[in-house]
Amino acid sequence: MTEKTLPALASSDSSQSTAQTTQPSSLAAPTPSTSNTATETAVPFQPETALFGNELLSSPLSSLVVPTVLGVLIFFSVVTWAALLIKGVQFSRFRRQNKQFSYQFWKSPDLVEGGQVARQSQGSLARIARVGLDVISGNDISTHRRELARKINRGERLERSLRQQILRERRVLEGGLAIVASIGSTAPFIGLFGTVWGIMEALVRIGITGEAGLDSVAGPIGHALIATGIGIGIAAAVPAVLVYNYFVRRFKLASGDMEAFAEEFYSLAQETGFSTELQHDGSGI
Repeated sequence: MTEKTLPALASSDSSQSTAQTTQPSSLAAPTPSTSNTATETAVPFQPETALFGNELLSSPLSSLVVPTVLGVLIFFSVVTWAALLIKGVQFSRFRRQNKQFSYQFWKSPDLVEGGQVARQSQGSLARIARVGLDVISGNDISTHRRELARKINRGERLERSLRQQILRERRVLEGGLAIVASIGSTAPFIGLFGTVWGIMEALVRIGITGEAGLDSVAGPIGHALIATGIGIGIAAAVPAVLVYNYFVRRFKLASGDMEAFAEEFYSLAQETGFSTELQHDGSGI
């Protein structure tokens, strides 16, 4: 009897174990409700766009860019015309003083009287002559170095002193020309920046309103054209370039006059043996 009941018990245990193994698999099935809600509530990323569209027109920067560009160009124009007046007066005075000095200096009977004319005159040529006369007479060396002055080659010292004085005079004459050249080269680009900004503002307004009439684009396009006219036209760039070229030419002519006078003065000093004691017959130096 016991041998027949054992298989039945074993079969019942196996059925219970299979039921237990199958039951957790049905309980472990995932519920998709939480994941679906997470995906439904997710907000897509939207990057912020600054200074475009409505924000460009509403920004205070938009209303200040073109007036600022116009203000800078007007300031450049004022500087250019001021440089024209100042340099014009400077070169006119330079030419008048040098003409008067040259006439009086070259009709002097000797270098002594020529030195007096140089000390009483104004202008770049008079200053060059004073430097040369100081070297010839030895006044460019202090009193406690008189013995050293006798050992120095006066010809080389005179030539070097004349060159140095010419460089000083050239630095005075070319002062301010670099500013005018900078204005002439940068003003067109500043004006074009205002032009591009005005056109961009007009295009943004067309894109927002959907209208391309004169009412929506007249203001920005007008600002752009004004910036172009002032930056490239009569206000800044063209006058600066013309003023610069004009005074560069006059500067070269003035430099040539100083070089010629220095060479003639050196030749005269060489004829007199680098001394002011040689007298002439009254016909002029």
